[in-house]
Amino acid sequence: MTKFQDVITSREQFREIMGDASELVTRKTLSVLDEHCGAFINRAPFLLISSADGQGNADISPKGDPSGFVKIIDNKTLAIPDRLGNRRADTIENILQNPSVGLIFLIPGKTETLRISGTAQIVRDASLRSSMSVKGRSPDFAIVVSIEEAFFHCSKCMIRSNLWNADQWPSLEGLPRLAQTMVDAGKLELTESQMHDIVVNDEKERLY
Repeated sequence: MTKFQDVITSREQFREIMGDASELVTRKTLSVLDEHCGAFINRAPFLLISSADGQGNADISPKGDPSGFVKIIDNKTLAIPDRLGNRRADTIENILQNPSVGLIFLIPGKTETLRISGTAQIVRDASLRSSMSVKGRSPDFAIVVSIEEAFFHCSKCMIRSNLWNADQWPSLEGLPRLAQTMVDAGKLELTESQMHDIVVNDEKERLY
């Protein structure tokens, strides 16, 4: 592991350099969803959910579906459908050990994001799962989040990254396909082409 010479080890050191947040920033934090949060969630087709296991090992998982796929149950509660995946289920495994989660909602073209933190539980109520059906398929599980904090995040990271500016997107040339990364990481006894066929078939047959 690389060792560094100038490392911040206390909050006092950090704040001496950073300074404190202004009241304009601190007062934007909500404990319940307001109309603006609701409008954002109902338009968002994509989110990232962070979780950690009982030992603090962290994970971030992407979730995506048609816009408005996250169900607002009330102004303190959200439900996220858990669609078919690779059965690792890192997020659910973590929540069963440590219910604390963080969410970031994104809307394509919108430079602000919505951040939510709270605690989660894994729910199987049939009525809830059926309300989140897509193409006639209900999720097997719903991740239900009890909201503790919600606030909108400014545009600076989107402006810096040009995330929604297609003219500034980097070239994909030279990047491996998912299949190649899996073959190499797992030292699989499959060719990249064979693994790619499995990946493509999974994307076609197991979305819902």
